[in-house]
Amino acid sequence: MKSVNEGAKGYRRLIPSLTALVEFEAVARLSSFTLAANELGVTPAAVSRQIRFLEESLGVRVFHRLHRSIKLTSDGEALYLVVAESMQRIAGVFDRLSNESEERELVLATTAAFSHFRVVPTLLELKRAQPQLKLRLTTQMFTADLRHHEVDIAVRFGNGKWRDGTSSFLFDEDVFPVCSPAWLQAHGSPQSLAELAKVQLIESDSTSEGWMDWETWFQAAGIRPPRLQYALRCSLYTDAIQASLRGQGVALGWRRLLTELLGTGELVRMTEATIKAGDSYYAVIPHGRTITPTTSAVIDWLRGNTTSR
Repeated sequence: MKSVNEGAKGYRRLIPSLTALVEFEAVARLSSFTLAANELGVTPAAVSRQIRFLEESLGVRVFHRLHRSIKLTSDGEALYLVVAESMQRIAGVFDRLSNESEERELVLATTAAFSHFRVVPTLLELKRAQPQLKLRLTTQMFTADLRHHEVDIAVRFGNGKWRDGTSSFLFDEDVFPVCSPAWLQAHGSPQSLAELAKVQLIESDSTSEGWMDWETWFQAAGIRPPRLQYALRCSLYTDAIQASLRGQGVALGWRRLLTELLGTGELVRMTEATIKAGDSYYAVIPHGRTITPTTSAVIDWLRGNTTSR
């Protein structure tokens, strides 16, 4: 068995400069030598020297130097993924060992729909479990590059494979038609999907990859209705649900988002037909962010909200 000292010599041989790796991670995350230098408190020239030393040590290029920008090479991308994840774990251990008494503000990024329907209704539960937590909510219409945003946790809908962070599965999703009890009483329940296609449908624009519109939902259900006539079209899903709550028609209901409204009976299902979404919800920790006990607790809270009450 090798001694500890022998192992250390081996690491120094394979990793000639931890400083170069730290500066490489910052440049790759920020896509800028200048921004990385500002973050690290050194000059851009010093950062450039470290990157050049790293490339010479490895014998490969890690960045494409373009006219006014830089881009990771395939070798650089492979190195960045492992370095970012490793540094995230190291930072998490340092944070726990430092035992800081005061928690800083935690920034949670979600879509407006997720925040409105899933986060805000259960914030009291989180505050009871984490009374010292300082939370800031930020909403995003589309999936933003986390390397250029001050975010600690981002909730995303997709396949869980993103290059700018580490994903943790939250829950999957089912989609079915919903309306208000008053609308159902006034119009009755359609006897078939073909009849459903003729009712007052409320549409919302897809803002995330994998989100269904009505046409996609009907096709997944096995029918191709004639051109749909919408009672209302909305750019935001929150507006579509608000319109449905007020008896203006039938919207597509995402079960995990609408747990609260379905549980109280403010919204009801129109039919038993359900389409399982191909993607799922994930909590994403950006590379370079520390995974603290509070971060883990918030992710557990997001995941725990999936149970019906």
